[in-house]
Amino acid sequence: MPILIINMKLIKLKYYFTLLAKKSGGATMAETKRIMISLPNSLLEEVDGIVSIEKKNRSEFIREAMKLYLRERKKIQIKEKMKSGYREMSQINLNLAEMGLDEDIRELFTYEVKLTGCEKL
Repeated sequence: MPILIINMKLIKLKYYFTLLAKKSGGATMAETKRIMISLPNSLLEEVDGIVSIEKKNRSEFIREAMKLYLRERKKIQIKEKMKSGYREMSQINLNLAEMGLDEDIRELFTYEVKLTGCEKL
């Protein structure tokens, strides 16, 4: 096969892998970065056990664990913001309820004055 045809096939193959990685939410090899981490032996043994059962490699396991951690961290941050918002709104709602009650009491007094024709002492 001529070199040009082989190069074109490789370009197409690379393009399809890039599309597949983007559709699956994964990263292409050009978008990944190699890192080195240190783990206690007991943790590594546990990871290796899971990796062998699930037929994955360590990199896949670590990627999934990191994604899960980041997703859960975002959930916790959102929950904390919601708690803060509910606390802030509870004070605002209490103030509004007290203002409404004061207004209701004034209106009731005005109604009773009109109804009886005289002010209460």
